[in-house]
Amino acid sequence: MNLYKNYKFLKEEIRKLKLKKNAIILAHFYQLPEIQEVADFIGDSLELARKAKETDADIIVVCGVYFMAETAKIINPTRKVLIPYYKAGCLMADMATKEEILEYKKNNPDTFVVTYVNSSADVKAVSDICCTSANAVKIVEKLVQNGIKKFLFVPDKNLGSYVKEKIPKDIEMELWNGYCYVHDQVSKEDVIFYRERFPKCTIAVHPECKKEVRDLADFVGSTSQIVKFVKQTTSDIIVVGTEEGIIHYLKKIAPNKVFYSLHRRFICDAMKLITLPRLYNCLKNEMYEIRLDEKLLEEARKPIEKMLKLS
Repeated sequence: MNLYKNYKFLKEEIRKLKLKKNAIILAHFYQLPEIQEVADFIGDSLELARKAKETDADIIVVCGVYFMAETAKIINPTRKVLIPYYKAGCLMADMATKEEILEYKKNNPDTFVVTYVNSSADVKAVSDICCTSANAVKIVEKLVQNGIKKFLFVPDKNLGSYVKEKIPKDIEMELWNGYCYVHDQVSKEDVIFYRERFPKCTIAVHPECKKEVRDLADFVGSTSQIVKFVKQTTSDIIVVGTEEGIIHYLKKIAPNKVFYSLHRRFICDAMKLITLPRLYNCLKNEMYEIRLDEKLLEEARKPIEKMLKLS
């Protein structure tokens, strides 16, 4: 018997290791079903950050992409934080660098830098505040109330444009030219296709989608907000405009509803690099620990703490 192909065995061993090592497994909604099934907590970026801050576990295993594990370490520097596969990166996060942000700030000293949590620790460290897709609008609205009138939104131009639509027109917001390749590939034609196929369907999309998609949707929100929407809507057919991993979770909380993925390949390849065998090896051997120097931890924690305070 190949133990690494026996998921039942692996799940049981992972549960034993969690108890033995006082470990907690945090998983994003986009993770594979078998990863979600062994996780102690499933959520979006904001919820994972909050859970990492609250836990008393000795080991935190983050089943998500690398910036999520970095964020858990930044918030909880005294704990051992692991990621099951160190190459599970985020292309959007790679679209902004520390050096670029510093150069921008040098040339635009009066602009407040709001950085999406989908970014590296280095970029967070030179930002004024962080946000997630769940709280981005709320964070910027509160900053506007505090008198800030000029912003740079990093790195996702689609989420940035969504936030820009929600704030007063006299507020300046420049958008970094980054994007999530998974959400950015969706077009208005995808929405029109489902409208014609299922006239009574409800379409819920992530704000990382382009404006042309958001404008045609029935609901726009983060993954956690989509989950909440699904719980509340009376619609029986829901077309989901975010990474298809969330559908596994949605089927569990709303088994009587029918779900379709808005795009034919709504898959984040990096998220799928986290597999059950890799999670098992990670926890067993305490592999791929997130290590950040103290100065970076301190500087990157400031904009995240500001976010958590405002949200």
